[in-house]
Amino acid sequence: MRALHALFTALLALALAARPTAASAEHLRDLAEVSGARTNQLIGYGLVTGLGGTGDDASVPFTAQSIQAMLRRLGIQVDPGLLLQLRLRNVAAVMVTATLPAFARQGNRIDVTVSSIGNARSLRGGVLLQTVLRGGDQRAYAVAQGSLTVGGFNAQGNSGSSVTAGTTTAGRIAEGGLIEREVTSTLVTNGALRLDLRTPGFTVASRVVTAINQRFGERTASAVDGGSISVRVPENGDLVEFIATLEDLDVNPLRRARVVINERTGTIVAGGDVRLAPVAVVHGGLTIVIRETPAAAQPGALTPGVTAVLPRTDITATDTPRNVAYLAAAPTLADVAAALGRLGLSPRELASVLEALRGAGALEAELVIQ
Repeated sequence: MRALHALFTALLALALAARPTAASAEHLRDLAEVSGARTNQLIGYGLVTGLGGTGDDASVPFTAQSIQAMLRRLGIQVDPGLLLQLRLRNVAAVMVTATLPAFARQGNRIDVTVSSIGNARSLRGGVLLQTVLRGGDQRAYAVAQGSLTVGGFNAQGNSGSSVTAGTTTAGRIAEGGLIEREVTSTLVTNGALRLDLRTPGFTVASRVVTAINQRFGERTASAVDGGSISVRVPENGDLVEFIATLEDLDVNPLRRARVVINERTGTIVAGGDVRLAPVAVVHGGLTIVIRETPAAAQPGALTPGVTAVLPRTDITATDTPRNVAYLAAAPTLADVAAALGRLGLSPRELASVLEALRGAGALEAELVIQ
């Protein structure tokens, strides 16, 4: 109960701090991004060597095949049958992923993430061999190589007992990727660039258009739809400076009334302009307890009977009485938190109540269940 009280106290404090007296403006760079200035995902397959007996074993066939192909490229011929007989526990097959930033140039370095796809126990102390990273178009854009940094550890004793902390089958290489191919970005088309909203909505699009036109003049910006805005670029101006000025514009965002419930962890997060209509709540508490208490039946003295076990089941049903709780209208998030806190429910029970309130139309918010 003390933990539940602390949960509602923190929620109430957060709601009071976020009381919607006036919407705070945000920079346009936080609400939209320039079309064409996007990142790209890269992926590749490689080998990690130098593992102290914690790599893949013989049951992972593609690791041995990859080693054979690598040695052939280096001019070393190995008998396939002999290779399969070796215990290559210091090598692991891995997938390598990275993100190619917008406007990245040839020779720039990026961070890469390495994860095992075999049955390796740990990648700690391993070295990634040169791996080609490809994009969605199957073209090579970067290569990765270097020593891994693994956050977890794994210790095992001779008796078979082991201790594992964190993840030992995945790691990172800071600046381990080298960009070899640049991605051409087209920002301006027919004298205009396009802004794509991160959270599409007609209200936000209208506010962005108003802010741009007030700064650069009428008809500079126009909304294509609820998710994109077309901005006319000055003919004799610096494009980079113009975009930088656009990103510094202040726009009042739209705070969506939304309640997110994670039923697996019992986490409830409410944000935006959440409102609660007057409603009465009754939450039942029926508890059924079943106890098995078998009893032994002994035969009489000097009789041919045998001892028998008789089953005995006790079933108890307890219906905890709950009073009707009347929740008055709550126009702000702070009032909603205070009203729900008076119910004295656990987070999981509160999630059920919130679902029922939304079904009854008393909770004026979008309900998201994860």
